[in-house]
Amino acid sequence: MSLGDHSESSTLAPVPTPTAEKNAMVVDPEKAEGSIDTAPTLDSAIDDSDPFKVGLEANEDPHNITCWQKWSIVLIISASSFCVTCLSSIASFAETAVGERFHVGHTVTVLSISLFVEGLGWGPLLVGPLSEVYGRNPIYITSYFLLFAFTFPVAFAPHISVYLIFRFLQGFCGSAFLSVAGGTVSDLFDDKTVSNPMAVYTISPFIGPVFGPLISGFVNQNLWWRWTYWIMIIWIFCQFLVILIFVPETFAPVIIKRKAAKLRKETGDSRYWAPLDHHDKSLVWEIVVSCYKPFELMIYDRMALLLNIWTALILGILYLTFQAFPVIFMEKHGFNMQMTGLTYLGIGLGLTLALASQPWWNRFFRRKVVENGGHPEPEIRLYMGELGGILVPLGLYWIAFTTWKSIHWIVPILGSVPFGAGIFLVFNSVFTYLVTAYRPIAASAMASNSALRSAFAAAFPLFAGPMYHGMGTIGATALLAGVMTVSAPLPFIFRRIGKRLRQKSRFAAH
Repeated sequence: MSLGDHSESSTLAPVPTPTAEKNAMVVDPEKAEGSIDTAPTLDSAIDDSDPFKVGLEANEDPHNITCWQKWSIVLIISASSFCVTCLSSIASFAETAVGERFHVGHTVTVLSISLFVEGLGWGPLLVGPLSEVYGRNPIYITSYFLLFAFTFPVAFAPHISVYLIFRFLQGFCGSAFLSVAGGTVSDLFDDKTVSNPMAVYTISPFIGPVFGPLISGFVNQNLWWRWTYWIMIIWIFCQFLVILIFVPETFAPVIIKRKAAKLRKETGDSRYWAPLDHHDKSLVWEIVVSCYKPFELMIYDRMALLLNIWTALILGILYLTFQAFPVIFMEKHGFNMQMTGLTYLGIGLGLTLALASQPWWNRFFRRKVVENGGHPEPEIRLYMGELGGILVPLGLYWIAFTTWKSIHWIVPILGSVPFGAGIFLVFNSVFTYLVTAYRPIAASAMASNSALRSAFAAAFPLFAGPMYHGMGTIGATALLAGVMTVSAPLPFIFRRIGKRLRQKSRFAAH
């Protein structure tokens, strides 16, 4: 479900989540998934014309904390995002046992993944605006506490309805780390240094679903299915403690608001104020806007719609592999659960290799900035998508035509490496492009992508089993590869005509 991007000279507002105006190459999940597009900034908080308007001193600015503190926060929120997205797919190898326990069919048990992903997609529409009013830290603490609490009904579910309802609520609560955490990264690092930490954060929502089946395979091969969630309860609780202790508030407008309140209390002078104190927009109205604006964008802007559909197809295929790989490796190659879980390491390796290429892309985009006189067009971000658009179908074709039982099992796993690399490059590119091209409504642009991605990721696992058993592993995977081949020209086309389309758009930056 969720899932950013990076260039040193022009980093974007991140992945994954929504505060976009920071970077042109890193998707800020905070502005990315549905936060307020007009949130106050630190610059707007400092105005010498009013002596009672509160600002931040240098030692209070989150940008000025030590490097190791910044990186520790980034690693903690990245690990938290990894945990949430791992939880999305960890149900994969528990499906058979769950079906037997509650006497339901496979289609019903697959909903445990689909409903979780739907929660990941819709949660940001609420938590994004809340984070811009109450700050990142309260959202993190509340989100993870509720995630911890809602995992108990799943682990001890007495009925399939309880199991599925709380799987959705798990995804809804955990979505904060796909919609807010990117903003924290942007809060801590300036445009020149944000690309690397944002890249580390950005990969976490994509590599998490890959490790879910790996953990689930080992647990369900050797333990009772409920241990799948008991282990997650322990993990989530540990993450919650770490967040509670080590992750401070980083959103400058909220820090200033708290400082103003403290000054009013200490001095007894009610004239001290912060910009958020005069924030006259209704929170309810902002949530309403965050819900309808993404769909208005897709209805009236075909460029955004097509790029969203492209990324939604890719994420749908990624979640479809949770049903397809067991057919390929368990039924054809005779793997058990834990060995099948290990087959996802190929996708994980591809994601990691693509992340390792980030320094090269940073240099590439710096050159483009110079070539364009310091004002690069958003379309240059699509170069990365062009390569990713080629790697995704290449990896799928490789997997498709090497699923014969007579071919060694390592060959299709190797084919998943370019598929994984392509996933990272495509999402990095599109997230970055949406935030830079639609900067005036960056949050809504990323929220539209999130909503469509979640719908596809939720639907694809439901028909994966019938498709792979009906068409065969070669036919089904080749069909997916063909669809991605048809959509591969999109970044090439939009890189060339995107500027012209933006000039006609009512939403894009001209």
